[in-house]
Amino acid sequence: MRFIGITGGIGAGKSEILHYIGQHCRCEIYLADEVAHLVKQPGSRAYRELVQLLGQDVTAADGQIDRAAMADKIFAKPELLEQVNEIIHPAVKEFLLECLEHAKKAGTAELFFVEAALLIECGYLALVDEMWYIYADKEIRRDRLRSARGYSEEKISQIMSRQLSEEMFRKNCDFVIDNSGSLENTYRQIDRRLAPFLRPAMAQAASADCAGTHEQACRPK
Repeated sequence: MRFIGITGGIGAGKSEILHYIGQHCRCEIYLADEVAHLVKQPGSRAYRELVQLLGQDVTAADGQIDRAAMADKIFAKPELLEQVNEIIHPAVKEFLLECLEHAKKAGTAELFFVEAALLIECGYLALVDEMWYIYADKEIRRDRLRSARGYSEEKISQIMSRQLSEEMFRKNCDFVIDNSGSLENTYRQIDRRLAPFLRPAMAQAASADCAGTHEQACRPK
C-alpha cells in the first residue's frame, strides 16, 4: 500500500482532486480537518485535554466541543492556539496511522491518502511515501474563495499569509499537480501519475494519453 499526502494552499482544489481519485482508484481517503473533529469527540483523550485547557464552557448542551466557543477562546488568547494544536495534531496523526495499519491488514485498498494544508509542518514527510503539492495560481485561488465560500479579500489574505509559500511547497513535495486550468487537464495529470493503480478502463485511457511522453512520467515514484 502506498501512503500519499495531499497538500497545498487554500483554494487550490484539493478536495475535488481527491473526489476524482476516490472514484477511479481502490483507495482510502482521509481529510485531516474531519479527523480532527473525530478525535475530539466526548470520551477521547483529546476531548478531556481540550476541556481541561479551555474550560467546561467550550462544551455545548450535547457535550460536544463547540467550535465557535473554542475559536472565541483562542481569539481572546492567541497563545492558546499552539497548545490546542499540541493536543489535536498528535491525536490526528495517531488516528491516521491506526487507520493505515487497518487498511494494510484489510488489503482492500492500494492507496492511502491524507489531505491537509499543514502536512509538511506537522511532520508527515517522514511518514508518507509521496507528498503531492496541489498548485493553483494565487489569483485563481482568490477567485474560487470569493465565489465558492464568500470570503472577503481580507480573510483570504490572512489565511494565505499563514500558509507555506509556493517555493516551500515545491521544495518539500515529490509531485506537483497544476490545478489552475480545466478539470480535464488536472485529471490527465492524475491519471498519468496513478496509471498502475487506476481501474482497468481508466488505466487504458491514461496509457493512451501518455503516448509520446517519457514512461517515468506515468509511474508513481
